[in-house]
Amino acid sequence: MSANRQPVATFSSREFAHDLAGVKRAAQEGPVFITDRGRPTYALMKIEDFRQLANAGAPSRSLLDVMDSLPATGGIEFEPPRLEGVVSGADLN
Repeated sequence: MSANRQPVATFSSREFAHDLAGVKRAAQEGPVFITDRGRPTYALMKIEDFRQLANAGAPSRSLLDVMDSLPATGGIEFEPPRLEGVVSGADLN
């Protein structure tokens, strides 16, 4: 297990409704799963953890930016073939 991995606690929806304070205490240690009929349906976590996970405040990157940041992609040329006659212009009249 990695050093930054947080424990995950699980509470049924009934436990969640009856012991919200306990669920919140558990969320201080790591993510909390809320289950319905034994299946996880919700996740609760500290807002700081959510923001870190969601990378809040960071500028969104396009697919091209991500591709350009990959190692060993420099010098690769890509020239797709032109599809002449396959697609015609739209008639906007």
